[in-house]
Amino acid sequence: MDLIPFLNLQKINQPFEVAFLDKTKQLFEKGWFVLGDEVMSFEHDFAKYCRVPFCVGVGNGLDALMLIFRAYIAMGKLHKGDEVIVPANTYIASILALIHNDLVPVLAEPDLDTYNLSLESVKEKITDKTRAILMVHLYGQISEAQEMVDFARENHLLLIEDAAQAHGAVFGEHFAGSIGDAAGFSFYPGKNLGALGDAGCVTTHDALLAEKIRILRNYGSEIKYQNKLLGFNSRLDEIQAAFLNIKLPFLNQHNHERQIIAHRYLTEIDNYKIILPKVVDRKAHVFHLFVVRVSDRIAFQNFLLKNDIQTLIHYPIPPHHQKAMASYRKMHLPVTELIHQEVVSIPMSPVLTEQEVSHIIDVINSY
Repeated sequence: MDLIPFLNLQKINQPFEVAFLDKTKQLFEKGWFVLGDEVMSFEHDFAKYCRVPFCVGVGNGLDALMLIFRAYIAMGKLHKGDEVIVPANTYIASILALIHNDLVPVLAEPDLDTYNLSLESVKEKITDKTRAILMVHLYGQISEAQEMVDFARENHLLLIEDAAQAHGAVFGEHFAGSIGDAAGFSFYPGKNLGALGDAGCVTTHDALLAEKIRILRNYGSEIKYQNKLLGFNSRLDEIQAAFLNIKLPFLNQHNHERQIIAHRYLTEIDNYKIILPKVVDRKAHVFHLFVVRVSDRIAFQNFLLKNDIQTLIHYPIPPHHQKAMASYRKMHLPVTELIHQEVVSIPMSPVLTEQEVSHIIDVINSY
């Protein structure tokens, strides 16, 4: 068998090639390349998809989160030095969004079953300086949604979602992007809904927040050359919005195909050395990544590679051990550190064939 790549973006995007090229030609002929009809169309359709009234397209997922917190500061709902509880085992972008706004990240241990922030861990970290919770739907799974909503309301805290990996996940009545006060999405090419470059958006129920983010993303301006706020240049590109408009109608089907593959992994992988992910609810996990834990990770990866299976690690170094976060290095976060030492992401995408999935399962079972 040929090498099974961890993710084959060419194969994922190939069915859209003709539509992408046609749309590119249309945009070229139209000559409107920034904040045009394609962005407006995507914002409308993705808001509807997420069951929220407002969506604001921005440059990438980090900017989406960063602009949410900057907008809340502009609105007076957050102030520099306020504490925000965030899972310690997230990708560093979640934490950078806070640091770049002079907010204080309070790192909380995740639940070892779901890898997500638990209400118990939030309660352990809350202080009189806590003003918000940033919940991350890691690997594509939503958990403890209603519990987190209720707790945030009871304690007058903002609840923000990092939904960068959870496009289309649904937990009961809760759609990713509609659970908290606002949510940040990434459309990085490898995401479940991926552009052909960097792209992102904010979803929210709050009209004023959406207005502030629209201003902030465009140099702080509503009217050209008139700047109300100290803003940024973080606008969703018209061409990336066009590509996303083409792909959005297929997102549910692609997620369903991921869930079918995940079900096979969960029911057919039978090796005591491999710790499989715990799925709270099948619809609540869209399997952006399928992450297992193995104590002898390097040996496991090498074994799979020798058997033509490529793997990746999400993520090899926890944020508090990164050089950029030296002030957090002395923190003792044993659950987070264990996760980062053991996780391995095996191939997961809607274009994996049944034969490839069977090969992956057989090889893992023989390890």
